[in-house]
Amino acid sequence: MSGRDPARRRWFIIAGVRLIGVAGALLGVVLVSRGVTWPHKVLGVAIVMSALAMIAIVPAGLAHRWRSGGK
Repeated sequence: MSGRDPARRRWFIIAGVRLIGVAGALLGVVLVSRGVTWPHKVLGVAIVMSALAMIAIVPAGLAHRWRSGGK
């Protein structure tokens, strides 16, 4: 098997996007838990929500874009 398998590379990209989203969500949770004032907490919640949306939407969009076998 060659080292340039596009399906394997795409799978790693999708998994990487998910991991980056999880890291962003964890960053938001830390910001919410350690935030002293309410703007810090609101920013943390916004980061968590956007990271969760990224985890749900971006990999599905990439999979749809890279789908093989017709349109």
